[in-house]
Amino acid sequence: MWLYLSQGLLLGGTAAAQPGPFQAYLLAQTLQNGWQRTLWAAFAPLISDGPIIFLVLLVLTQVPAGFLTGLQVAGGFFLIYLAYKVFVAFRTADFSQPPPPSARTNIFEAAMMNALSPGPYIFWATIAGPILLSGWRQSAGHGMSFLLGFYGTLIGGFMAFIALFAAARRLDPTISRLLTIFSAVAMMGFALFQFWQAGMSLAG
Repeated sequence: MWLYLSQGLLLGGTAAAQPGPFQAYLLAQTLQNGWQRTLWAAFAPLISDGPIIFLVLLVLTQVPAGFLTGLQVAGGFFLIYLAYKVFVAFRTADFSQPPPPSARTNIFEAAMMNALSPGPYIFWATIAGPILLSGWRQSAGHGMSFLLGFYGTLIGGFMAFIALFAAARRLDPTISRLLTIFSAVAMMGFALFQFWQAGMSLAG
């Protein structure tokens, strides 16, 4: 059981530390809304990953290539939508003031962005899925220990990112503005990268 727990801890920490569109999203939301209203977004994978794990384990590595291509295109458009929202907020927000009390990060929006990214599907189909399946075949406790370790460090890592970004928000407002526009550009870049990957898949 400890073997599966340690594998979950290692993979969760690695996944949280890798730069990606979700981290860019957390950066934008923290700078706009503050850490308290963004913290719930760190739990978004608990909403989005359930169907992903079920689908991937149902067919394991046999997820059709066209399915991932469709996800890349849909996720690209959703990232452009989120980048546009960040850019609008960048033009109107006053970073010298605390975030408005009504502002709150939408956890379902964060979960939707995660579900429309091909990354989790590839990750669970090629790395985490076989480990979880192997552990579950031994006992439910082995499988649950892997999930506990994985999501413990994944969510903990995301929460650490939010705390780090919140510290950046308390610096000079110019830094917050620059980081906000950087997050919008980063999400736009990830969107274009997903379009490029989808195009390469169709061309191949």
